This record gives sequence, structure tokens and C-alpha cells, in this order.
Amino acid sequence: MSLDEKFNKAAEDVNKLKSKPSNEDLLEIYALYKQATVGDVNTDRPGLLDVKGKAKWDAWSGKKGVSKDQAKEQYVAKVQSLIDSIGLA
Repeated sequence: MSLDEKFNKAAEDVNKLKSKPSNEDLLEIYALYKQATVGDVNTDRPGLLDVKGKAKWDAWSGKKGVSKDQAKEQYVAKVQSLIDSIGLA
């Protein structure tokens, strides 16, 4: 299975988890997904009132410089660790 196939399967599997991951895990998944699909953050940081948006932007910005392939590998590993700990529905 190619890296892209593993990544796409992990992106599907993350929606099938038995329960919702922690906010920290969700931010990590979001940041790795964005880094893998878009690359380095390419938008302005949201304003003070957008707390959720800022947290997501900060998480993604923290992945700056990680290659798309590295981000895909990390994403697949993170989703697998969530599947191992939470399980699939």
C-alpha cells in the first residue's frame, strides 16, 4: 500500500472512531492533515475572538517545515495510535 493510500485510509478511519478523541489529539490530527494536504500554513492567524480557529491555526503553524510526506506518515501513525487506544465503531 502506498503512502497516499495509507493516508487516505487513515483519513476515512478517523471518522469511524468509537468515541471522540481529546481536543489535543484532534488538533494534532488537524495540523498533520493540513500540513500533508496544503503544506505550511498559508493564512493569517484568526483574531482574538476566534478561540477555536486560533488553536487550529497554531497547531498547523507548529508543523511548519515538515514535508508533506513526513506529515502523511505522522498522520497515519497518529490515527493508528488512536484506533489502538479507542477502537473503531
